[in-house]
Amino acid sequence: MKVLLERYPYKYCEAENGEQGWIEKFNPETKRYYKMYECDSRMQLLTAMEDYEYTKWLDPAGVNCYVKDRVGPGVDRIKAI
Repeated sequence: MKVLLERYPYKYCEAENGEQGWIEKFNPETKRYYKMYECDSRMQLLTAMEDYEYTKWLDPAGVNCYVKDRVGPGVDRIKAI
């Protein structure tokens, strides 16, 4: 296993042959990394490394991603009841 990039809580890894890639996520309870997502291609792994929001989108834990800072004109806000 070769770690290409570490960006807490994620690590981007690939096999020694360079054909398989995956993303690992740190679990603070066990203090270990676990395989969170196995990428379909090298391109997907490179995209996840470049776009941190995409990595969060792939996370099965439902991490918020691609969140806007504010609502623009013409967009109604949803009010909590």
